[in-house]
Amino acid sequence: MVVYLKRENGDLKKLNSPEKGCWIHLYGPFGTEETQKLSEQLSIDIDFITDSLDIDERSRYESEEGVDLIVLKTPLPNDGISDIEASYITIPIGIIRTEDYLITVSAYKNQVIEFFLNTPPKNFNPTDIESTILAIFERNVTMFQQFLKNINNERYAYEKALYKSSSNDDLTKLLNIQKSLIYFVTNLRFNDLLLLKIKRTNFLKITDEEKMDLLDDIIIENQQALSMSEMYSDILNGTMDAFASIISNNLNEIMKRLTSVTIILTVPMLIASFYGMNVRLPGEDQPYSFVFVFGLCIVISSLMGYFFVKKKWF
Repeated sequence: MVVYLKRENGDLKKLNSPEKGCWIHLYGPFGTEETQKLSEQLSIDIDFITDSLDIDERSRYESEEGVDLIVLKTPLPNDGISDIEASYITIPIGIIRTEDYLITVSAYKNQVIEFFLNTPPKNFNPTDIESTILAIFERNVTMFQQFLKNINNERYAYEKALYKSSSNDDLTKLLNIQKSLIYFVTNLRFNDLLLLKIKRTNFLKITDEEKMDLLDDIIIENQQALSMSEMYSDILNGTMDAFASIISNNLNEIMKRLTSVTIILTVPMLIASFYGMNVRLPGEDQPYSFVFVFGLCIVISSLMGYFFVKKKWF
């Protein structure tokens, strides 16, 4: 899917074909022939498109023959996108800057690009390429922060459920959130390195001091999101370890009780087995020998049970 957009009379309008100064957005997946056609039509290297569609592509930038590529990682709910069991994953957004166009490429719909497609801010103008790229950076950090808050709320809900019952489903959900946080921490670090390098090299060719200040703010916000993800990851790791210890301790308590019951039942079974032998035993001719043996088993079992309870082994 290809969308052409341009700001006209204060509104972001869709075009039927590319015009100079417009924003072109490409949604994957594309076939090989379609990708080649888009590459030739827009006069960009085909690798710039295919790299942006690769879900495992890391954050980076490069420039070739006057065309710039920025690959930015963005968060996304894992609604059947990946076989990985993480609740949330990250996918790349390719931002391509040419002399005439600003092109964005993503393999799946994501909330960063959808925000500008459906509810663009009043000051959003694709003709100002540097401001548009900075706006995408800023929105991307905001989405990371929102997803992190969602993850933290889900973590808290699953923890409360686990306090009441150690359900495997809740543990699995916590594990999936833990995997999501690993993705967030890793890719927020890559994004942070990307933003710092863009600022250091002035890859966007920013000359306006106000735009440079905005880039500084975006870097700070991204670092805050990274700190949040690391903190949530540490909390979740500690929680998982604590629940593992609790479950292990509960299992030990169960095994201890089962062992105590086995010992209590062993002595009566031993006495009963002796009197079940086909040999002469003391008191076998007495009319109340069964009552005596049965009572002896109850007394011994009671005494052993009292001893185990007293020692808190039962």
